[in-house]
Amino acid sequence: MLFFILKDEEVNTFLPWYPAKCIDEARKFYEKRCAAKYRQPQAYAYAICLKSDNFPIGYIKVDMEEHHDFGYGLRKEFWHWGIVSEAGGAVVDQVKRDGLPYITATHDRNNPRSGNVMKNVGMKYQYSYVEQWQPKNIPVIFRMYQLNLDSQEDRVYKKYWETSAVHFIEPNL
Repeated sequence: MLFFILKDEEVNTFLPWYPAKCIDEARKFYEKRCAAKYRQPQAYAYAICLKSDNFPIGYIKVDMEEHHDFGYGLRKEFWHWGIVSEAGGAVVDQVKRDGLPYITATHDRNNPRSGNVMKNVGMKYQYSYVEQWQPKNIPVIFRMYQLNLDSQEDRVYKKYWETSAVHFIEPNL
């Protein structure tokens, strides 16, 4: 099922890898990026499934690295149904119960619908920054969102700000 997401060029336009060309590439992707998460004592990597048939149509995750990056992917025929926002709300509830202090997420400024998902799960825009995005090697303006899950409301994860030569706050986001 992951191959259906990874092979789609439109789905992968705003994801940090090239579309998979074959099932073997999807298998390698799974082994490199997903399987290890299931062996960690605490990790968040889930399939998004339809309630009607429990059929996987996407994925959602929160990394356990310092940034606690929240990310997702969904087959395009299920875009605009609110599915990722609903799944994201469930994941946010779980990581909060488990004591994660915050989560962050970034999206390409040219993909505002992804920002809408972040807002729908309670995340707040913090800042924008420019990065030479790899492996695609193109300059991208990313918007960084954050949700503090503990009492430290003013905490802002600044690593992207500090490592980017070009960073700024966009008004009215």
